[in-house]
Amino acid sequence: MASTCLRHAMRRLAPTMRKALIQVEGRTFHTASRVSAVAGVRSLAVARSALAGGATCRTGVQRGFADSSIRSFSAAAADLPPHQELGMPSLSPTMTEGNIAGFKKNVGDKIEAGDVLCEIETDKATMEWESMESGYLAKILAPTGTQNVKVGTGVMVVCEEEGDIAAFANYTSAGIADAPPTQAGAPAAAPPPPAAPAAAPAAAPARAAAPKVDGARLFASPLARRLSREMGVPLEGIAGTGENGRITKADVEAAKARGHTGAAATTAAGGVDGSMFFPDFTDMPVKMVQKITAQRLTESKQQIPHYYLSVDVQMDKLMAARAALNRSQEKAGVKLSVTDFIVKASALSLMAVPSMNSSWMGDTVRTYHAADISIAVQTEHGLMVPIVKDADSKGLSNLSSDLKALAAKARDNKLAPADYTGGTFTISNLGMMGVKQFCAIVNPPQAAILAVGSSEKRVIPGKAEGTYEEGSFMSATISCDHRVVDGAVAAEWLAVFKKYMEDPMTMLL
Repeated sequence: MASTCLRHAMRRLAPTMRKALIQVEGRTFHTASRVSAVAGVRSLAVARSALAGGATCRTGVQRGFADSSIRSFSAAAADLPPHQELGMPSLSPTMTEGNIAGFKKNVGDKIEAGDVLCEIETDKATMEWESMESGYLAKILAPTGTQNVKVGTGVMVVCEEEGDIAAFANYTSAGIADAPPTQAGAPAAAPPPPAAPAAAPAAAPARAAAPKVDGARLFASPLARRLSREMGVPLEGIAGTGENGRITKADVEAAKARGHTGAAATTAAGGVDGSMFFPDFTDMPVKMVQKITAQRLTESKQQIPHYYLSVDVQMDKLMAARAALNRSQEKAGVKLSVTDFIVKASALSLMAVPSMNSSWMGDTVRTYHAADISIAVQTEHGLMVPIVKDADSKGLSNLSSDLKALAAKARDNKLAPADYTGGTFTISNLGMMGVKQFCAIVNPPQAAILAVGSSEKRVIPGKAEGTYEEGSFMSATISCDHRVVDGAVAAEWLAVFKKYMEDPMTMLL
């Protein structure tokens, strides 16, 4: 079969020939969004193999990562005009699902290559999904607000002609990310055995018995019980505020006001929910970034053997050097921050102690030859960790401009995958918030993270005997993965870091 693109081949053929064109060895490929076989071929790559070098369709690319939107033609044996069903793209190497944050196009709108179709909330940030081709938005399959859409699952349909839009009004998708069907000729899985018949229910009592929590009895005053019957408010699940937890008249009236139904609230684990004992509250939905951050930090704390080392760094020489450099570069608009020096000192220290610039890979320990420094940035969208690439080879001025640009993109939720993918070492600085000292959680697969606290004035011995002077000191604590870095190695790294920070001129050597 010729290697001409399937789309163009199908355009040249009459509609009655389209179905015949894509029949190979008795298997028919006809789903709307991907070349998919009844015999179990579920992806374009597999379909290409099944077609024995036949026509191919284009797979788009979004910002350097594979776009899972597979383009093809026709649904239900070429009943529909030529179109594309676009599946949820993979916008980062770790992305498995995303949320639809908002569409930028409406059904019927003209789409040009490069137009933003919608915004996708990923595990890292909210990303713009750009169109790779022109056409018309014919159908939205996953509207704004749809949560946890698996990569590859159909999100929208784009057709080529404006007059074809109406044909997709009732279009539905089976979902690209569905599990593959049973192969042709293979016996279907045996149906599950019928459930055992439920036991006959016991005769209902005149009034439902109160549930027991941890074996405790239900206590209520006589007036509360009478009000319960008159108001139709079951006592079950009401938290008593009277003596020894007794349910009072006020408890029943309060339960009536909040629409109590009698069923005790339970947690996801099946236990009793204690929210009834707390003041009024508001539950906020968890964003994708928060969910992934919580998952990975929990895994880090559970799976990585952490240990912590702290050191106090005298900052007087660094602060003086910073002030002098800022004065000299004022006309150029350069304003160095303490974080710029911390990043530079950390990067140089990683080059001096390369074991710290490593990752645990299971069977191997990978040591990196450049220092890509991840910087923890707290935003209203969640915790972002953009990366300064090759920090060891950049000057303070370039580091400063890179840090400012990345921080602005993080606050505006505009980070691209290249801005946060990778990283060999992380810095978390809470010193500007007045935090004196803290311990951070290792960001896997990195081996260490540096937690930087605030500077404080201390009285220290002076140069002359019996004299005293004032000094400014900053606390720095490093958290390490003990599988990769032994305590002595981490101590060596801290000593080098302290040397660079206390004598910043050595960073220029």
